[in-house]
Order: sequence, then C-alpha cells, then structure tokens
Amino acid sequence: MKNLALFDLDHTLLPIDSDHEWGEFLARVGAVDGDAYRARNDAFFAQYNAGVLDPVEYLEFALGTLAAFPRAELDALYARYMREVIEPAITPQAIQLVRDHQAAGDLVAIITATNHFITAPIAAAFGVEHHIAAMPEFDAAGMLTGRLAGTPTSGPGKVVHMHAWLERLGQPFDSFGRSYFYSDSHNDIPLLSIVSHPVATNPGKALASHAREQGWPTIQLFND
Repeated sequence: MKNLALFDLDHTLLPIDSDHEWGEFLARVGAVDGDAYRARNDAFFAQYNAGVLDPVEYLEFALGTLAAFPRAELDALYARYMREVIEPAITPQAIQLVRDHQAAGDLVAIITATNHFITAPIAAAFGVEHHIAAMPEFDAAGMLTGRLAGTPTSGPGKVVHMHAWLERLGQPFDSFGRSYFYSDSHNDIPLLSIVSHPVATNPGKALASHAREQGWPTIQLFND
C-alpha cells in the first residue's frame, strides 16, 4: 500500500520564511518603500508566530504587492530572489529527506500557507511535483489582480485543501498505508493531528511542547 508524505515549507524544509524574506528582498533592492513595507510585513509575521494572523488579510497584502509590478519586472525580481535568497537556503539534509520519501515510492507534496507565486519555483527546486499553496487570482489577460482565489491554505485550511487535492487524484486520504506530515509550526496542528506519522520538524516552542505531550517525534534539519 502506498504512503503519503506531506511537507510544510517555511522553517520546515527551508530555514527561512520565504514570504517574509521576499518582502525583505523587495525592500533591500528598492522595489518597495522599505520602511513602510518592512513595518507592515514584520507586523504580519509577528501575528503569524503568535497564531493570530488573519490569513486573507495577509495574503491580499502580499498579493497586492505582487500585482503592483508589470509581470516581466516581477519575474525578473523573483529570479534574482531565487538566486540570492532561496537557493543558498536549501540544505542537503532537507533535500535528502524529500528524496528518501520519493525513493520509497511515497506520494510527496509540499503544502504551504504561502502563496503559489512565491513557492512554486521552490517546490520545483526540491523536485516535488505536487504543491498546494494559496492561489492568486488572475484577470482575463493573465495578470495578478492582488486578490486571493479560493480559500487560504493555512491551519485547518491545509486539511481541506489536502483532501480536495487527493480526491482530484482519485487517491483519498484513507487509501494510504501511512501518512506523514513534517512541520515546524503550531499553526499546523490540525493536519499534524490527522496523519498517522506527524513529525515536528525544527519546531517552534509551542509545537515542541505539543509534540512532547502527544509523543510525536521531533527532528532538526538545521539550526535556525
């Protein structure tokens, strides 16, 4: 029987938050008003860490920033961001963990609360075909509108989106022998709680405490 292996992205496979670092990158290269953008970006990041973030409010802030750029300029900025920020942050240990599940024949997916524009190239860099992320809305000309399409892929939303993805594949959740989910965040407890093999990965304090109470294994892929 086939197994399922799911991975969170930020602070799980990556030792950074790809969404927050994108904002830092835009400020650093002068693509946005640095002080104003950093203040709002940092405020949202603090809310996320505290577990009180409104995901729609944040995503529409992030997506609105993306929509402010002509697509060619946005793509050029992202290519530079990938080279300068993301590629140096991808560790051999994280790559190997993904490869081990792929080599075992597991169905592997990255499932993240961060938006699809930011994370799709990162999933590709890990060699992961299946990628579940918050989807931006596009207009008829294929341009970003700055709005979220559908519902967020965070907290309980990860469970909903995972089930919908598996149903589209014709492989419902209960058809797998084992199911793994690797995450660093207490925000992911809803999905960690339903898989057969939850793994607290580089966990924050809240998840580390919960994992100890539940007897879940903990691993460290890096020190962040």
